[in-house]
Amino acid sequence: MSTRALLRFPAPLIRMCWGNWGLQEKPALRLPGMAATAVQVAGKKDCPALLPLNESDLEEQFVKGHGPGGQATNKTSNCVVLKHVPSGIVVKCHQTRSVDQNRKIARKILQEKVDVFYNGDNSPVHKEKLEAERRKRERKKRAKETLEKKRLLKELWEASQNITEKRTDAAGGQGGSRE
Repeated sequence: MSTRALLRFPAPLIRMCWGNWGLQEKPALRLPGMAATAVQVAGKKDCPALLPLNESDLEEQFVKGHGPGGQATNKTSNCVVLKHVPSGIVVKCHQTRSVDQNRKIARKILQEKVDVFYNGDNSPVHKEKLEAERRKRERKKRAKETLEKKRLLKELWEASQNITEKRTDAAGGQGGSRE
């Protein structure tokens, strides 16, 4: 079996652990059939499953890296370019120095983009993005209100300081003219 075929169909993940009787194997992740890969399941516990990617629909290239890092990134071909042929969506991933990690990350990003492409507003990724934007607007609004309250409080405090200074000046000025 070729390495490409091994990557296409992930083997069941096995966790090795010590038990009372020595080294034992325990299944770490059970996948129903082979419908979902480990990349599709990772990080999506409360979210419904995204559209699965078919490996035959993907074109994968490895190109030289970019950005900071000098020789470590510019001489190694660890940047992954992944294209989903049916939709034409292209993802370029160079987040880590590891090709394997970049491949996993690129597939996850591509899966989310393909899901948004086909499902549009009904996509869980799109809904999550809208919810994050709403939370950000609320935080900004609260921060703006808090800043306005602080400004008003400062103005009131300065006004009260000015009044007390005028009173002490008036009392001190009258006392000096009496003598």
